[in-house]
Amino acid sequence: MKQKKVCALLLLTFLLAALFAVPALAAPVDAPAPDMVAAAAPNEGQVISGKAIASGIAIGLAAAGGAVAMGVAVAKTNGSIARQPESAGEIRSTLMLGLVFIETAIIYALLTVILIIFVL
Repeated sequence: MKQKKVCALLLLTFLLAALFAVPALAAPVDAPAPDMVAAAAPNEGQVISGKAIASGIAIGLAAAGGAVAMGVAVAKTNGSIARQPESAGEIRSTLMLGLVFIETAIIYALLTVILIIFVL
């Protein structure tokens, strides 16, 4: 029970940090017009650093969430196999399918980060 409280508190802390980081990474309201490219050049470093920070936060949260989910899944699978060794094959195949879905979510986050860095 205590582990669930710690996980919930950690998740809440990450969400609050992300919530407070969004205004700091937002573009200014009085951004220069597109025809003023020379005037916008000094702000380019801020845009790139904002992309880097946002990408790091996104992939970090995705990787941390995926690692926790995979750890919980493997722990539960080991407990299930210990209780019913005769159904180890079915449990293991279900575990592999679940791990694939978790890893797919992490890969989607990686693709999103790559799009943020190179396209936006």
